[in-house]
Amino acid sequence: MKEIKAIIQPSKLAKIREAFSHVRQFPGMSACRIDGCSHHEAEEVPHSVREALTDFSPKVRIEIICPEEKIEEIVGIIVAHADTGRRGDGMVWVTPVDSFRRFGEA
Repeated sequence: MKEIKAIIQPSKLAKIREAFSHVRQFPGMSACRIDGCSHHEAEEVPHSVREALTDFSPKVRIEIICPEEKIEEIVGIIVAHADTGRRGDGMVWVTPVDSFRRFGEA
């Protein structure tokens, strides 16, 4: 099993979810709204705490636990629907899952 996490623009969630509805045996996902900021080219020194907290922008984090054979398809959908080539579109990564169990299953 693997875990796919992605940080995307909120406006991309509906299209990604629609694309996942066509994936055979899609394992399901969790999504939550987050605030994020990224690395700036020029080092900026905020003058106050208020300034330091205003460079955050709304994002959505998607989390999916799935079998290894689904990774390429699912990551491909996320990239195809979330990446516009602009800075700040988001990111996607995959990590191993050592143990997994759904509640309510024997």
